[in-house]
Amino acid sequence: MSSAELVSTILGEIRGVLDAFDYAPLDAIADELNSAGHVVVAGEGRSGFMAKAFAMRLMHLGLPVHVVGETTTPALGSADLLVAVSGSGTTASTVRTAEQANKVGGRVIAVTTDPDSPLAAAAATVVHVPAATKYRKPGEAATIQPLSSLFDQVCHIVFDAVCLRLAMLREVDNAAARAAHANTE
Repeated sequence: MSSAELVSTILGEIRGVLDAFDYAPLDAIADELNSAGHVVVAGEGRSGFMAKAFAMRLMHLGLPVHVVGETTTPALGSADLLVAVSGSGTTASTVRTAEQANKVGGRVIAVTTDPDSPLAAAAATVVHVPAATKYRKPGEAATIQPLSSLFDQVCHIVFDAVCLRLAMLREVDNAAARAAHANTE
């Protein structure tokens, strides 16, 4: 397969997942993010990278956002929101973080392929991304890509859509987002 054919196949796989995706919760999630005291994101591996990319965009939009495990992450409280990302919904540290967020009164949004997973059970809102994971369980989307690449790609697109909605709600344009971008590089 040529590189052009590979890109076309990847785009087709992403389109297939997005065609099966339930967009209904995204506007409510944008509203919830907009009104949260603090937003904290969690995830491990590539799911963690997607969570961190989302956190960066939220920061550009002026939200008070932090990443679990970083030294500057504050205590979570009842006005706060945790966005926990795990393709399988079984990543032990991410599930523990969600359960702890519940114990302290925070609200949890889970982003996962498995709406019946332990992570989903710990969440008030579940964003079901019907993509493949590294486990290739029955019913997961077919993919030529290794591991959870398809899940990660769709998460990135969905997170960017939520950020665009937030940008509209907060009236943040490119110039305002750029002003919040790191200037120490």
